[in-house]
Amino acid sequence: MGPNEVEIVLYGAEVLCPSCVNLPSSKETFEWLEAAISRKFPNQPFKMTYVDIFQPSGDNEKITFAKRVIEEDLFYPVVVINEKIVGEGNPRLKTIFAELAKYGYIAQS
Repeated sequence: MGPNEVEIVLYGAEVLCPSCVNLPSSKETFEWLEAAISRKFPNQPFKMTYVDIFQPSGDNEKITFAKRVIEEDLFYPVVVINEKIVGEGNPRLKTIFAELAKYGYIAQS
């Protein structure tokens, strides 16, 4: 029995965060992260969702969190797994992979 599908939400914006000069855009980070997770955990279901912090859509939780990113001056993109922040600004794969392992995801070398 494999893991239940986990939703990974990336909160970002078209405009780079002022402190994130020389880093990839939020959309580029989203695509990179999705590809990296697919390679590390092949054939294990997960859902990736992108939320624009300046034009949030989706359920109330996502809209509320998008406002929080702006109000608390979090470095975006912000990566959230099951309401836990696992990456901010320049997310680390090691941290994200460790969090997914807690939900039963098994890494392939």
